[in-house]
Amino acid sequence: QVQLVESGGGLVQPGGSLRLSCAASGGIFSIKSVGWYRQAPGKQRELVAAITSGASTNYAESVKGRFTISRESAKKTVVLQMNSLKPEDTAVYYCNFVERVLIGPGIDYWGQGIQVTVSS
Repeated sequence: QVQLVESGGGLVQPGGSLRLSCAASGGIFSIKSVGWYRQAPGKQRELVAAITSGASTNYAESVKGRFTISRESAKKTVVLQMNSLKPEDTAVYYCNFVERVLIGPGIDYWGQGIQVTVSS
């Protein structure tokens, strides 16, 4: 059973920094991509950042230049470094791993979600 464990959330002031980590355990062996999504109350879940097995990255326009996504060489930990945080970054953040399959887009695994609150 694949499990994703997120850590590093909390309350920070505007302009502050936070580092989110997500570690995968269980039988996931071929990872197509990893990423972070977020969802604010009453809003749809949106992609924040993602990185593929080929090291290509994709960021939401609203976080470019402020957030950085990275992976450890073991490929089972993904980190989101969040700098210059704004109140509009407040949301529940979800870790996502996509397992590679022979045909199709892949199999998605999700973390439980971790709260990030940016407020003075």
